Amino acid sequence: MIRKPLNFIYLIILILLVSCESEKKQVFTIAAASNLQFVIEDLVEQYSRITGTECQIVISSSGKLTAQILEGAPFDLFLSADMKYPTELYREGLTISEPYTYAYGSLVLWSVKESQVMDMDHLRAKDLDFVALGNPKTAPYGIAAMSVINNLGLQDRLREKLVFGESIGQTNQFIISGAADLGFTSKSVVLSDKMKDKGAWIEIDRSLYDPIAQGMVLLTGRIQFREHAIKFKDFLLSEEGKVILHKFGYHTELK
Repeated sequence: MIRKPLNFIYLIILILLVSCESEKKQVFTIAAASNLQFVIEDLVEQYSRITGTECQIVISSSGKLTAQILEGAPFDLFLSADMKYPTELYREGLTISEPYTYAYGSLVLWSVKESQVMDMDHLRAKDLDFVALGNPKTAPYGIAAMSVINNLGLQDRLREKLVFGESIGQTNQFIISGAADLGFTSKSVVLSDKMKDKGAWIEIDRSLYDPIAQGMVLLTGRIQFREHAIKFKDFLLSEEGKVILHKFGYHTELK
């Protein structure tokens, strides 16, 4: 006598669960390279204040985000740490236009074990154990860091001391935790409110690495969010967007 009502109740619960799942809210989604971890928060906060648009941010290395987009990830706008990956997506027909250059990044050498002075001679220190940098296979800032090491003629000296993060985010963790004595990261990281009082850093001479031109593409996947992607692109390229980028050490013109 009890089984029949219980079965009916279970059926109602199942229908409600399926209904809730199908009505799960979708939002405009920005895939952003790890070097943008802190600046993207300010950009999205200001953009949402202006437009009232809810934004979701997905952070990872440029290479990994590109792989996810190629596999059909539901992203609407991709902010890369280079031009290579956005160009690849454009050639694959997954963008609605060619890439836009929205910023030029700067590379720094950073250590939380040093609190006063930081200079490039730290890379030659005899007691240096580990140096952190992004994996050049997936992280554009890792490519820049390897260029610095090679141009300084330190590739053999540091070969056994390099530890690679899959993104700038993981590289930062190696540095912050002290697992690496020092490391290469984006200037935007050390200028952020969360990191600006941690350790010491020095900006690296730009003649030691190629300009880090960072590209943005609007993706074709979800038509319902295309207007939002276009509006965020316009905001990022506007004077208001540039002010925020400059605050975090990015340049918006090649210097």
